[in-house]
Amino acid sequence: MKLKKEKELSVLASNKNIKSGLGQSHAKIILIGEHSVVYGKPSIALPLSAVKTTAHITSLATKQILIECRYFSGVLTAMPESMHGLQHLIKYILEQKLLTTKLTAGIKIKITSQLPEERGMGSSAAVAVAVTRALYDYFNQSLSQQELLKLVNIAEIDTHGNPSGLDAATSASSQPIWMIKGKQLITIPIKLDAWLLICDSGIKGKTGEAVASVKQRLHDYPEETKKLLTKLEKAALVARTQLENNDVTGLGKTFSAAQQALAALGVSSPRLDNLIKLSLHYGSLGSKLTGGGRGGCFICLMPTEAAAQKAAQLLKQAGAADYWIQPLSSKENL
Repeated sequence: MKLKKEKELSVLASNKNIKSGLGQSHAKIILIGEHSVVYGKPSIALPLSAVKTTAHITSLATKQILIECRYFSGVLTAMPESMHGLQHLIKYILEQKLLTTKLTAGIKIKITSQLPEERGMGSSAAVAVAVTRALYDYFNQSLSQQELLKLVNIAEIDTHGNPSGLDAATSASSQPIWMIKGKQLITIPIKLDAWLLICDSGIKGKTGEAVASVKQRLHDYPEETKKLLTKLEKAALVARTQLENNDVTGLGKTFSAAQQALAALGVSSPRLDNLIKLSLHYGSLGSKLTGGGRGGCFICLMPTEAAAQKAAQLLKQAGAADYWIQPLSSKENL
C-alpha cells in the first residue's frame, strides 16, 4: 500500500511539471529625441503593438535549459557572445529571483520575434521583456512593472553598455512614453488624427557607432553640438504639445526639423536621406530617422491610412525593405 501511494505521488509530481509559461512584448520606435536623450534631454517613444515578440516556455523531461530562436538553438550555457545579455538575465532570474520555486525539471524557452534586429525598434529589450514575463508566468510568480524593468535592464546593460531604459519601458508599455533619463519616465496621451508609416531602410542601424560619433563631436565642436542637442530638446517639448492637441501639420514640421538636426549631428546616411526625401514627395507631412541612425528605420507622418499604404508601396519600390503602419488617432488602439 505504501509503495502504491508513493507511486501515485510520483505520477502527480511528474504531471505537475508538465506546464508552460507565456510572455509577450512588442516593438518600439522613438518619435523624437534620439541622441539628445543620452544627454538628459526629453524623448518620446511609441509602442508598436502589432509587431510582437513572444516567449513560450515548456517543461522538459531532462534537467536542461534549452533556448530556441532564429539566431540560436541549443543549451543556455552555449549561447553566443552576442546573446550574453539574455543568457545573463535568464540565469539571474532562475538562480537569484526564483529560488523558492526550484527548477525540478528542464525547460525549453522558444522565442519568436517579428522585430528586425538592429533597426532601432528595441529588439533586444522586447526579447528580454517577453522572456522575463514568460519565466514568471511559468513559475506562477507575480511580477510588478518596476521589477520587470529592473530585470530587463540586466540584459540591456550587457547588450548596450549604458542603456537609457527607453527601449525596455516602451516594449513593456501599451502607452507612449515620455522620458528624461534618470529623472522622469511616464506615459502620455496621444490625440492625433494621423497615421505613422515606419519603413526599414534595409540597412542595419549602427547605434553604438552613432552614439560614439556624437560624443566625439561634442568633444571636438562643443558649442555647435550643444546647439543641435538643444534643437532636439525643443523639438521634443513642442512635439508633446502637438501630440496632445491634434496638431498634425505642426508635428510634421517638427519631424522634419528634428531630421535636419540629426543629419547635422552626422547620424543620418545617404540612403536614409534619399528615402526620407522621397517620402515627402509621396505625401508625408514630415519624416525623420528613428533610433540610433546610420541605417535602420525612418518614420513618416501620414494624413490617412490610404496615404500611408500608397507611400509604403512607392518607398518599397524605391528600396525600403519593409514597412509597418500604426494609427495615432485617439479613436484607434495603440
